[in-house]
Amino acid sequence: MQKKKTITKLNSNYMDQYDAHMERQKRKKQRLFRRLVLFAIVVAIAVGGMAVYHFQQRAVHSDKSEEYKLLKEELADLKKEEDRYKEEIELLNDKEYILDIARTKYFLSKEGELIFKTPDDDTSY
Repeated sequence: MQKKKTITKLNSNYMDQYDAHMERQKRKKQRLFRRLVLFAIVVAIAVGGMAVYHFQQRAVHSDKSEEYKLLKEELADLKKEEDRYKEEIELLNDKEYILDIARTKYFLSKEGELIFKTPDDDTSY
C-alpha cells in the first residue's frame, strides 16, 4: 500500500499573491488561446471565400473563352457570307449575267433563238 503524502499550504500574504498571479496567468493564456482560435476561424473563412470566388471566376472565364471562340467562328462565317453576297450584287449589276440567268432559268431567248429543254437539264439555281 502507498501512503498519501499531504502537503500543507502556508497561509501567507505572499502565497495569496502568488496564487492570484498564477490565476491571472492562466486566464491570460485562456484569452490568448481563444483569440488565436477566433483569428484562425476568421482567416479560414476568408481564405475559403477567396478560394470559392477564384474557382467561380475560373469557370466563368472558361465559359466566356469558349463563347468567344464560337462567336469568332460565327463572325468568320458571316464575313464569308457577306463577301459572297457582295460578289452576287456585283454580278447582278452585270447585264450579261442577268440575261444568262433569264435564258437558263426562265427560258427567255434572244430574237431568232430557239431553246430546247432536254430531260437532263437542271435549271434550279
